[in-house]
Amino acid sequence: MRVGLGQDSHRFLNESLEKKFIIGGVVIADAPGLDADSDGDVVLHAICNAITSLTGVPILGGIAQEMCKSGITDSAEYLKEAVKTLRDGHITHVALSVEAKRPRLEKYIPAIRASVAKLLGLEVSQIGMTCTSGDGLTDFGRGEGLQCFCIVSLVDVEK
Repeated sequence: MRVGLGQDSHRFLNESLEKKFIIGGVVIADAPGLDADSDGDVVLHAICNAITSLTGVPILGGIAQEMCKSGITDSAEYLKEAVKTLRDGHITHVALSVEAKRPRLEKYIPAIRASVAKLLGLEVSQIGMTCTSGDGLTDFGRGEGLQCFCIVSLVDVEK
């Protein structure tokens, strides 16, 4: 068994811009889009980074960057590429912790967990998620953006 750690964060764009806010593959209307070349999905990016910490294959700094240059900005596509790098490893659990003052994410947790589970081919029970405002101690807790930390547990299939 191995464990990977990932993190990602993005600032919100100006409220008047038309970019959608997407987290964990779920579109939420309660906030502006995130400042990123892609859709800026911090949950999927954090999972990609956790997978990179397991495999050493740079997803966001390599594969996804090239995909984005060719017009693919959907982070779900980056996650599909990240999963391919696991080879015979099987994800057993994903833990997510999001810090954001806005939007209030608690009511979206079931939808985000279901979306992430579907993208990874897991059961919803294998996805854990918590949210915090951080009591305003960081830019995220003050509502300027959001960040996500992720732990991915992986079992390697013995040959």
